[in-house]
Amino acid sequence: MKNKIDYSSDWNLDPAPESTGHIKLKTKYNLFIGGKWVKPKSGKYFATINPATEHKIADVAEAGQADVDAAVKAAKTAYDTVWSKLSGKERGKYIYRIARLIQEKAREFSVIESLDSGKVIRESRDIDIPLAAAHFFYYAGWADKLEYAFPNRQPKSLGVAAQITPWNFPMLMIAWKIAPALAAGNTVVLKPAETTSLTALKLAEVIQEAGLPDGVVNIVTGYGKTGAMMVEHKDVDKVAFTGSTGVGKIIMKSIAGTNKKSTMELGGKAANIIFEDAPLDQAVEGIINGIYFNQGHVCCAGSRLFVQESVYDVVLRKLKDRMESLYVGDPMDKNTDIGAINSKKQLDVINDYIKIGKAEGADIYQPKCKIPKKGFWCKPTLFTNVAQSNRIAQEEIFGPVLAIQTFRTVDEVITKANNTPYGLSAGVWTDKGSKVFNLTSQLKAGVVWANTYNKFDPTSPFGGYKESGHGREGGLHGLEPYLKFD
Repeated sequence: MKNKIDYSSDWNLDPAPESTGHIKLKTKYNLFIGGKWVKPKSGKYFATINPATEHKIADVAEAGQADVDAAVKAAKTAYDTVWSKLSGKERGKYIYRIARLIQEKAREFSVIESLDSGKVIRESRDIDIPLAAAHFFYYAGWADKLEYAFPNRQPKSLGVAAQITPWNFPMLMIAWKIAPALAAGNTVVLKPAETTSLTALKLAEVIQEAGLPDGVVNIVTGYGKTGAMMVEHKDVDKVAFTGSTGVGKIIMKSIAGTNKKSTMELGGKAANIIFEDAPLDQAVEGIINGIYFNQGHVCCAGSRLFVQESVYDVVLRKLKDRMESLYVGDPMDKNTDIGAINSKKQLDVINDYIKIGKAEGADIYQPKCKIPKKGFWCKPTLFTNVAQSNRIAQEEIFGPVLAIQTFRTVDEVITKANNTPYGLSAGVWTDKGSKVFNLTSQLKAGVVWANTYNKFDPTSPFGGYKESGHGREGGLHGLEPYLKFD
């Protein structure tokens, strides 16, 4: 085609790295319990590394049973003696102060987030940290209005909330959990993912600076067994978990038969659906945004693409052309589109699925982009000729891997999109509002975006069903799981 844009030549962009000179990081982090930094009883620490360079950033404490017991005790004491006795207005002041401090330190948080997770600085700077602050602002406003939020239900706090967050959106997931818990009057024991603990520990410094009463928020770091200790603790009243479906099932079995409330935001295999009447350039950019700009590191990543047959060739060409322009490299460079995979373990999982896709007979396409030799990297990948039964079309990969299928009719694509164990999110691209409403009522997904993708707002609930979990985070729906009603 004469008007085709040539993206194949190398892009000689001058580096535009974000400075790291302004951030303050310790070489060793202890546990944050009862408002103080305390050494782990076992004396054990583990390294957190920069996935783009494989260089160690800091040593982080590994919490054991005694440390978890101390954190839960501190949270329970703070709940009984201070936090549950404060008015909603006073609680809101503390939450608002935390929000302002995150906002003031946004640049530092953004850089630490990218260093520790491998995600590009543009995402940390423009999405993750501003949204985290926005969630604290939003729930600060609800702290003294719970009776208006849930009229005639007499809302009351639960007690101690055990919260476990993932490595893909470290700071944002923390905000999704801590902010509504505090607004509802609960105290918190938080365990961030072991590979991305640094922004949680930086938040502990903010919490100290905000003057939050000792023990209201406690942060313990460690591996999965640390999280299990929190979940199983007898003085925990609420469990909030974001992570894999497999671990979510283990947690649900663990708390079965207890009085513990729970919210689970688990895996996903989201369908992005492009109809022939869609704005195709906009749709292609949405697909890129939904699966590649975030390295596929989101449970709601649009990892399945369904394209109506009549526009399949055009969409595929546009998609490949756009992939050729993606820049993979240093997450701290503002030019970078795709950063590093968070860990070698996750990279191995992604590479295994790419091998599976080839073995299943799907056709692979990867752009000619160069990737650094050091660090954990994966080229943006798409598969065509994908069957509905292929594992790459059914199982969560959590990487920049897209499986493409075609469809002819609305009923066909609804059947295909719903044919997965998950039910977290989906996207619909069309210029017909009636078609959007038809699909949103029939797609088995907790969130359906129309002519956009991966848009979040503190006022809007997010969550899924089936094997994508239960409960919601964000909006008033995110407050309810932290309350009990008479």
